[in-house]
Amino acid sequence: MRERLKIRLEISPTRYAQVTAVALAALALIVLTGAAVRLTGSGLGCPDWPKCYGGTSPPLESHAVIEYTNRILTGFVGFAVIAAAVLAFYRRPYRRHLALFGILLPLGVIGQAILGALVVKYHLAPGLVMSHFILSMMLLDASFALAWCSRYEPWERRKSNDRLGVWAVRCLLPLGQLTIVAGTIATAAGPHAGAHAGQLVHRFTFEGARTLEWVVQRHAVIATFYGFVAIGVWFLLRRPGGDRRAAKPLTVVLGLLALQGAVGGLQWWLELPTEIVWVHVALATCNWLAMLWTVAAAGRLEPRGEAAPAGDAPAEAPAATTA
Repeated sequence: MRERLKIRLEISPTRYAQVTAVALAALALIVLTGAAVRLTGSGLGCPDWPKCYGGTSPPLESHAVIEYTNRILTGFVGFAVIAAAVLAFYRRPYRRHLALFGILLPLGVIGQAILGALVVKYHLAPGLVMSHFILSMMLLDASFALAWCSRYEPWERRKSNDRLGVWAVRCLLPLGQLTIVAGTIATAAGPHAGAHAGQLVHRFTFEGARTLEWVVQRHAVIATFYGFVAIGVWFLLRRPGGDRRAAKPLTVVLGLLALQGAVGGLQWWLELPTEIVWVHVALATCNWLAMLWTVAAAGRLEPRGEAAPAGDAPAEAPAATTA
C-alpha cells in the first residue's frame, strides 16, 4: 500500500516546476496584500488572532475585511508551499537540494504566522513589522531558488568562466537588501505604519519630528548608489570576453530601479498617498525578484583550471544522474 501511494505521488520535473512556480507567485502575492493591509491602516482590523473579533468571519467593516482576507490568502500560500515541500521528495529524479529548499518554505510560513500574531499582540511594533516584511523577502529568496533550480537538471546550464562578472552581479545583492531594509524603516517612521483612526501605533522617532525625512533621504541615497553600481555591472558584463547571460535580467533591474525612483519622488511630492506607496512596494518586490533572476542567470563559476563550453549551449549530460 505504501509503495502504491509513493508511485501515485511521483511527479515529473516539468510538473514539479509548475508547482514551484505557483508557490513563488503565491508568496509574491502575499507580500503585496500584506502591504495593502498596512497601507490602508488595517493592521489591527482584526484585534485578535487567529479569529477576528472572536468569530470565524470578520464583521462587515473595511479594515477587518482587508486584514482577514490577507489571513485567508495566507492559508492558500501555506497549501502551495506545503505541496512544493512534500512533492520535492517525490520528484523523479530526486534532487536533495530541491528538497532542502522545499522544506524551508513551510518553515518560513510558520515563522510568518508567529510573527503575524506577535505584530497584532504588540500593536504593530515597528521592529516586528519590519521583521515580518524581511522574512517575506527571505521566503521569496528560497522560493525563487526552488523554482529556478527545478527548471534545470544540474548539467543543463554551463558554468561561467567570467569570475569578475559573476562576483560583480552577486555583490549587488547586499546593496539591494540594504535598500529594502531602509525602505521598511521609512515606512515604519511614516504615516502608513498600519493603524487607522483612534488606534495607537508606535512609529520610529529616533530623530524626533524629522525622523521620516531623515530616513527617506538616506533611503534615496542608498537606492541611487545601488542603481549606479548596477549600471557599472551592466557595462562590465558587456565588455569584450564577458559572460552576457545576466545582462538581460540586469536590464530589467535597471528599468525597475528607474521607475521606482520616479515613483518614489512622486509619492514624496504628493505627501505619500496610499495608492502610490503601494505601487512603490510592488515595484520593490518585482525589483528584488529581477535581482534574484540576474544572479541565477549569471550562473555558477567553473572551478579554476577547467574550461567552460563556449556559448549558451548546455553541456552534455553525464552517463548517470546525481541526486
